Amino acid sequence: MRKPSGQVGLWEIASHGVIEIAPRPCLPSNASRFPPFTMPRFFAFLASNLRWLSAGFLLTFASAFGQTWFISLSAPFIKQEYGLTDGSWGSLYTVATLSSAALMFWRGSAADFVPLSRLAGGTAIVFSAAAAGMALGRSTWLLLLALFLLRFCGQGMFGHIAMTAMGRWFIAKRGQAIAVANLGYPASEILLATTTIFVIGSIGWRGTWLLASGLILVGMTPALVFLLNATRTAEQLDAASLRTGLGGRHWHRKDAASHWLLPALLPAMLTPGFIGTVVFFHQTHVAEVKGWSLVQMAPAFPALAVMGVISSFTAGWAADRFGVAKLLPVLLVPMGIGIGIVGPSSSFYVWYFTLGLMGITMGIASALWGVLLPVVYGTEHLGAIRSLAVTIMVFSTAIGPGLTGILIDRGIDFPTQCHALGAWCLAASVGALAIERRLSREIALDAA
Repeated sequence: MRKPSGQVGLWEIASHGVIEIAPRPCLPSNASRFPPFTMPRFFAFLASNLRWLSAGFLLTFASAFGQTWFISLSAPFIKQEYGLTDGSWGSLYTVATLSSAALMFWRGSAADFVPLSRLAGGTAIVFSAAAAGMALGRSTWLLLLALFLLRFCGQGMFGHIAMTAMGRWFIAKRGQAIAVANLGYPASEILLATTTIFVIGSIGWRGTWLLASGLILVGMTPALVFLLNATRTAEQLDAASLRTGLGGRHWHRKDAASHWLLPALLPAMLTPGFIGTVVFFHQTHVAEVKGWSLVQMAPAFPALAVMGVISSFTAGWAADRFGVAKLLPVLLVPMGIGIGIVGPSSSFYVWYFTLGLMGITMGIASALWGVLLPVVYGTEHLGAIRSLAVTIMVFSTAIGPGLTGILIDRGIDFPTQCHALGAWCLAASVGALAIERRLSREIALDAA
């Protein structure tokens, strides 16, 4: 039975325990019914949910070792050692990422029925083995296998587990919970980007990957198992705590796939991953074309991270207060401006502005997708539906390096390609206005 719009006082219960007690009106777009954001309330929220938020943070932080920006720091050495061009290296990366997307679609629903402590622990062990494979492999086939597992575990499953957990565990402050968990992404960029360049210079790229393997296995795996190993049992759960989506129902993945919204959102879902991946993947190429150095460019990652944090928290608060659909038209505007200025620029300082603006879009995206899917499709099958969305996003990161790498081999350098990418972002933002209007109407009618 659907709940009246004014109902409050629900226990927030996940498959492993009670997470939060928080009153919440059922219509998120009604801003007057939400208490204003204050730091004391926020710190109280952190204190009462520290274990669960820490698990989300650690998952997103550890995902760095499977993210394109981290892998690309080894790209010059990999291309030289394996004799790869920009096109062949990009094509290899595309095959690995597409394969990881296929496996993500097949196994991502495991987050709905496998205890998260077991799922995260097993994924972390495979993740560590993949990093070791990067360090120890000597053939192109082993390189492909290692990349496939890095992308599946890091870019795919770790973030998927974190966002599925946040979407299921929190209702009233779902946007804030997702924003806190997503702090792991910028934190890893700030702490690891510049550090990794110096570590590679000290112990080599293979030694760096071996160190990463040890950090995942020894440092992160036990912590994840502990944080996610809650004490409550399935018999103690209240089925009423599972939140319905549009129409007062729990959507299955096949229903979500046939719903008008997912096809309409494809440009917004594909673009941030596509552009973010190719920018990080080709940063060494950009340095060569522009006459910059990675030492000059690497400090720009804190700009990406800081702006991502600010925009993630702002977007999470806005989604809770005004409705998540309002984020759609603004999502791609900062990225479009940022990528558009790469082409004509000559100073490496422009790279800082580019990554900062990209960070704004990535921060908005992290809040948007984390909040939107539970609101529209409910939480009972959230893992399966999120795996579909993640597969789409991973697909966008897969096709980018291969396509842009082939264009580079044919004489169209990446800075030149950035003009078209910027124009695409701005055009997609205009189209998102129509999506926002229709979705807002449906959410309002459903809650009435």
